[in-house]
This record gives sequence, C-alpha cells and structure tokens, in this order.
Amino acid sequence: MKEWSFLLFVCVWSSLLLANAASGMAVHDECKLRFLELKAKRTHRFIIFKIEEKQKQVVVEKVGEPTQSYDDFTASLPADECRYAVYDFDFVTAENCQKSRIFFIAWSPDTSRIRNKMIYASSKDRFKRELDGIQVELQATDPTEMGLDVIKSRAN
Repeated sequence: MKEWSFLLFVCVWSSLLLANAASGMAVHDECKLRFLELKAKRTHRFIIFKIEEKQKQVVVEKVGEPTQSYDDFTASLPADECRYAVYDFDFVTAENCQKSRIFFIAWSPDTSRIRNKMIYASSKDRFKRELDGIQVELQATDPTEMGLDVIKSRAN
C-alpha cells in the first residue's frame, strides 16, 4: 500500500511541476505579429510555431507564402515532434461565395516524446488566447486527422 501511495505522490508531483513549467511559457512578439499579418493582411497562408524549451517561449518556426498549398503546409510539420500551427483556408460555399476560415492545429504525433506532448498540451490554451481570431480548432495525432477532407468538412 505504501508503494502505491508513493507512486501516486510522485506522479502528481511531477505533473504539477511540468504544468507549472509549461504554464510559464512566454509567447514571442513575432508570433502575434505574424498572426495579425495572416489575419488582416493575408500575407501568409500558414504559420508553424515551436516551443523553445530552453528559452521557455513559443516562437515562429516557419511562415508559408500565400501561394503555398495545404500539402506544402502539412509537409512542413515534423513527423515526430509537436507543433502549433495556424492555417488560412480559402473555400467556396454551396452558394458560390468565397470564404476563409482560420484554423488552429495542435499537432501532436503519436511518435513524439511524452514530455513534448505534455508541454504542448499544457501550454496550448494560453498560447491560443494570444491569437485572437481563431475560428476552428483541430487536434491531430496523425496526418489523417488533419487531412484536406477534414479541413473542408470543418470549414462549413
């Protein structure tokens, strides 16, 4: 019985430490600036954000040009590391109206390290609050969960 109590204590204590460390994650000003450019000026198709653990902040890793495709975007995400991303999806409605939706994607592949997944998961809400104008949120652990068909169905 004592072993279970100790194990439970260690799990809770380490979770609290990790959550406290992650919740203190700062957001670099460039993240907000690039997002505003995507939202207001439409100068970017997508933005990929990365957590720099040593600096304890979220930074811009890559910015996609307006001419880049959804395939270009998904190819820019690492196969085995977590990332946050914003994608500006253009589409035409059934009434033939041109529209756009800004997607926030929390990319957390199954193959990424558990610590990496926990840091990204615990920092997500704080980071998202910094990006005013997100219209749709997706959580993806493999490419099929954020395929173009999923994006199209969630856009309407």
